[in-house]
Amino acid sequence: MSKSIAFDVVIVEDEPYLAGLHRDFIEQNFALRVVGIAATLEEARVLLVRHQPRLLLLDNYLPDGQGVELIDSELLKSIDCSVIFNTAASDMQTCSHAMRSGAFDYIIKPVSFHRLRSSLERFMQLVDTLQHVKVVDQTALDRLFNLPTIAAPSAPSTKGIEPNTLERVQRIFTAKPDVTWSVEQVVDEVGISKTTCRRYLEYCVEMGVIVVEMQYGNIGHPRRLYRKKNGG
Repeated sequence: MSKSIAFDVVIVEDEPYLAGLHRDFIEQNFALRVVGIAATLEEARVLLVRHQPRLLLLDNYLPDGQGVELIDSELLKSIDCSVIFNTAASDMQTCSHAMRSGAFDYIIKPVSFHRLRSSLERFMQLVDTLQHVKVVDQTALDRLFNLPTIAAPSAPSTKGIEPNTLERVQRIFTAKPDVTWSVEQVVDEVGISKTTCRRYLEYCVEMGVIVVEMQYGNIGHPRRLYRKKNGG
């Protein structure tokens, strides 16, 4: 699918930092356009009416209710909108409710960008098939109803990665997206050891959240500097 073709996305997430991360990741990596971010169900309903998005990235625990209320609503049923749940709700009742109500996917927090990428790739594959295939055979139907996970590089290991520390590291790049950081500067900012810092930085690089720039001096090895991907 051409990168120039954009489908509209609404994000429903009451944590602004996470909502911003999701927006940046989606727009930097896919032919998708985030047209609005809602922190409540009420705000989500307004955005759904206004934009009629093709995809909804939906949290479940919100200040004025639960996301599953939205997926069951007549409003959502009236527009052609797929739903990807991205939530801390891991109880089977909520998961099965979402599945029965037609959720495209269900991702449990803390967010794994590798997992989110896989879900969005499958969504784009589905939309592309629905748009361009007029007559289907059994093989095409099998792909639609049982879409396999698209082959992708192995997800970076989360061993030794603690979510709160990861968020603190990522936050400094989000706050200053055009600044390059050395390991030493991140250590001073976050308050962790240099070894630990390197592990988290390289993990973020593998996830595609930040990128590495090499700084070459007159003597010694080049320094690795880090900045937010695309300066976004």
